[in-house]
Amino acid sequence: MKWRKMADHVQGLAQLEILCKQLYETTDTAVRHQAEKALVEFTNSTDCLSKCQLLLERGSSSYSQLLAATCLSKLVSRTGNPLPLEQRIDIRNYVLNYLATRPKLAAFVTQALIQLYARITKLGWFDCQKDDYVFRNVIADVTRFLQQDSVEHCIIGVTILSQLTNEINQADTTHPLTKHRKIASSFRDSSLFDIFTLSCNLLKQASGKNLNLNDESQHGLLMQLLKLSYNCLNYDFIGTSTDESSDDLCTVQIPTSWRSAFLDSSTLQLFFNLYHSIPPSLSPLVLSCLVQIASVRRSLFNNAERAKFLSHLVDGVKRILANPQCLPDPNNYHEFCRLLARLKSNYQLGELVKVENYPEVIRLIANFTVTSLQHWEFAPNSVHYLLSLWQRLAASVPYVKATEPHLLETYTPEVTKAYITSRLESVHVILRDGLEDPLDDAGLVQQQLDQLSTIGRCEYEKTCALLVQLFDQAAQSYQELLQSTNASPAEATVQEGRLTWLVYIIGAVIGGRVSFASTDEQDAMDGELVCRVLQLMNLTDSRLAQAGNERLELAMLSFFEQFRKIYIGDQVQKSSKLYRRLSDVLGLNDETMVLSVFIGKIITNLKYWGQCEPITSKTLQLLNDLSLGYPLPPGLSVRKLVKLTAVQFMLNNHTSEHFSFLGVNNQSNLSDMRCRTTFYTALGRLLMVDLGEDEDQFEQFMLPLTAAFETVAQMLSTNTFNEQEAKRTLVGLVRDLRGIAFAFNAKTSFMMLFDWIYPAYMPILQRAIELWYHDPACTTPVLKLMAELVHNRSQRLQFDVSSPNGILLFRETSKMITTYGNRILTLGEVPKDQVYGVKLKGVSVCFAMLKAVLSGNYVNFGVFRLYGDDALDNALQTFIKLLLSIPHSDLLDYPKLSQSFYSLLEVLTQDHMNFFASLEPHVAVYILSSISEGLTALDTMVCTGCCSSLDHIVTYLFKQLTRSTKKRPASMATDDRFLHIMRQHPEMIQQMLSTVLNIIIFEDCRNQWSMSRPLLGLILLNEKVQYFADLRNSIVNSQPPEKQQAMHLCFENLMEGIERNLLTKNRDRFTQNLSVFRREVNDSMKNSTYGVNSNDMMS
Repeated sequence: MKWRKMADHVQGLAQLEILCKQLYETTDTAVRHQAEKALVEFTNSTDCLSKCQLLLERGSSSYSQLLAATCLSKLVSRTGNPLPLEQRIDIRNYVLNYLATRPKLAAFVTQALIQLYARITKLGWFDCQKDDYVFRNVIADVTRFLQQDSVEHCIIGVTILSQLTNEINQADTTHPLTKHRKIASSFRDSSLFDIFTLSCNLLKQASGKNLNLNDESQHGLLMQLLKLSYNCLNYDFIGTSTDESSDDLCTVQIPTSWRSAFLDSSTLQLFFNLYHSIPPSLSPLVLSCLVQIASVRRSLFNNAERAKFLSHLVDGVKRILANPQCLPDPNNYHEFCRLLARLKSNYQLGELVKVENYPEVIRLIANFTVTSLQHWEFAPNSVHYLLSLWQRLAASVPYVKATEPHLLETYTPEVTKAYITSRLESVHVILRDGLEDPLDDAGLVQQQLDQLSTIGRCEYEKTCALLVQLFDQAAQSYQELLQSTNASPAEATVQEGRLTWLVYIIGAVIGGRVSFASTDEQDAMDGELVCRVLQLMNLTDSRLAQAGNERLELAMLSFFEQFRKIYIGDQVQKSSKLYRRLSDVLGLNDETMVLSVFIGKIITNLKYWGQCEPITSKTLQLLNDLSLGYPLPPGLSVRKLVKLTAVQFMLNNHTSEHFSFLGVNNQSNLSDMRCRTTFYTALGRLLMVDLGEDEDQFEQFMLPLTAAFETVAQMLSTNTFNEQEAKRTLVGLVRDLRGIAFAFNAKTSFMMLFDWIYPAYMPILQRAIELWYHDPACTTPVLKLMAELVHNRSQRLQFDVSSPNGILLFRETSKMITTYGNRILTLGEVPKDQVYGVKLKGVSVCFAMLKAVLSGNYVNFGVFRLYGDDALDNALQTFIKLLLSIPHSDLLDYPKLSQSFYSLLEVLTQDHMNFFASLEPHVAVYILSSISEGLTALDTMVCTGCCSSLDHIVTYLFKQLTRSTKKRPASMATDDRFLHIMRQHPEMIQQMLSTVLNIIIFEDCRNQWSMSRPLLGLILLNEKVQYFADLRNSIVNSQPPEKQQAMHLCFENLMEGIERNLLTKNRDRFTQNLSVFRREVNDSMKNSTYGVNSNDMMS
């Protein structure tokens, strides 16, 4: 590297050191801000490179060295104006020498320099100098560190490999995903196995020596070696990028070329031996490695090899369980629980029972699980993995064909009992010590109950007997406490807590019923449990006027939801023993009477718990689920529901007088009214069952909403109205109407609603947008109502041939979009953390509204221009103004905005291409850029929408170009304008061709058919300028020499039999060719040899 002379920079160096000190050490915010500003200017300066070397050479503080390393990382990472190859090689060599000569730098400086080395190596992985891949000699670079005598040098060498593996495994946002996968695959094939083998050999050497683990440096070396092994095993081998939420389903896709390491039991044994010989602080890393090893794909082995591997694995687990000294450490415990879960996620019960010492191991695991559950306060997040293991074991019982006993009938009830009793015993301790109540973490409780629902169904008789016994004890104690005059409230609270857990658990085990595996006896047992919960409900409901328990009520709702799913609906056998038991004990003779219990509970909750949002929303969700029925259209269950007196009461009395949550004066804020939409959706469905064409019944139902609209109209007609009250009334009203509009998905009923709201009340909605455009809590519900009204769901918007209502509805839509759009743009710059709530959410709804009305098929949009009506132009021009006010990054960062924008764009390019072709150049370029970026979006809906939009645009361009070569009348100016833009910016179409081809060839293309549609047009447009030929040659030449001919042939076959037109028959032929092309290219690249058996793996 040609570094500048440094003598002139001494003064600047001193200044930089001072700035670094101020940035990292000062407590004065203003000084730190100034220092940060100056250092940002330094990183962007032209002489940054030379000054970075000067800082590393002569800097007296660690902070200045850190600054230099960080700046160099930014310089080598930049995509625009990248550093020349020679310079990058020199920086790489300089960093290695610097680390080799200074092994005792501050840890954060060493880390930053290693990060710099890893970044240079990754980004330069395919760079050649004289036919040599100059950045690939990784192991040679590191060997010089490992051959040194000092432990510090060894640590640096191992950390370099660990950091490099991690760096190459992680995609970054600044470079294309295709490039990342290409580098990651090449690194996997050429270097990764050698690195893993090296780490295992070094671990064997370390474990063979008498390491002094009290020596900090030797402790550090062992930790880095374990991190390196873990990074190798945790590598994303086939580009699946599994997220952490699917942890328990993970399979490690080890390449076939690694088989030797796993067939040799010494690798597995190495890690189990390390676990027992190193300090507890390091053993979690060992267990993490074992978790990955236990998860290697099944297809790596044949049956005999897998049985042998599993036997060694189970032996190791048994040894840990027999010597559990390290497990009290929470990190060790957590990783060990994950290891146990992998035993069943990756192996079948039929394989496990054949392991030699299975009976002993299953006993030890059961004891470990029971002990863990009894210590409920210890590592609660790890319990998930233990329950996951038992859930999978229990679920496998009906399918296991092995003759060896699985013994689960012995141990599963013990696990079930331990879970239930430990939760009940925790209640008293939590209340006594003021601990955090796990019941408040609804997600965690639901997850555990889902697992218990399967576990509890194994040996169900024992589960039910236990639940009946515990429930009767708790219920009796609770009843006695309520009747006693001197009982303490704390004792009653404990019993309520215990009953809450029991109600949740009863709901879960009933929800775990599997129809094909259930017997009459089990249904009768369910009946016993249901009777007890309903009796408890009668007791608690009778006391609601004095007091109630929120957690217990939520548990009841959870129970009702499970009961509904299993035993309510047209698909359920009414001869079920459960119904007989309900009839004998509670007098509930049939489903109608049971439904009346449901509705009674719903009305009771809405009456007494109207101000408690969690209970109200869950109660309304239950009502909503009941109103859906099974199947659609309304089945017998829903018809029975509508005939109930209580349901008729709700349909005739849906006012705040009877349902306090419908009140507008006592709401804490406007967003609390969301549950009203759910309520009215359910009521709307129930009303529709018998509504038919009865307009009087509809008018009667709408009376409370009519009164509310009249109230708002009266308020808005005066100058001095209570704004907050008006807002609350209006927001509540539009949320109610949106629920009804959503439910009315038949033409007859929806037309009643349409005639009711239009034209009488539409001006009120428009006025609200004008007044309160800046308040999203008010405008978003109004916009969402309008979007629902214009949505032609189930073809409900069908106007008579003599009716102008379709056009009038569009005019109102256009007016609302234009009013809102023009006013929201006057807000100016909105802070980044508020931009979605204040602006983008409303804009997103407007886009969805416009898409719904443009694709609704009830308006002929040609008449607007024909009769000089500017409604369509106004709406489209407002869309463009709103779009241009949104940065490209925001379009993809906010999922709802992405989906509404790209689906609208698809409709516009399909049906309004003349408008699109008339756009100003900067607008057209902006939209084409957004399509180009959307093609690589992670959201498949967005990507598919972009493909469709691009197809429409490319087809339009191709037709225009084809026409321009024929003799025909002069084209319209708008058409010429769009063609002119494309000729001015040919790189846009070229870039999209490159992007689509890259996705199809190099990525996991999830929507190949959609990608194929625009691709033919892109190829035909780019053939004339030779770009396609150049791109094809570039892709062919990027392959190893021995594969270039095969790749060239793939491209030849792709265009075989394809004519130069975009007729449907020709497109379909191309789509078929593309499927073959992709398969052949993938096969060719799989066999590409950067190493032996480079990608010979089964997913």
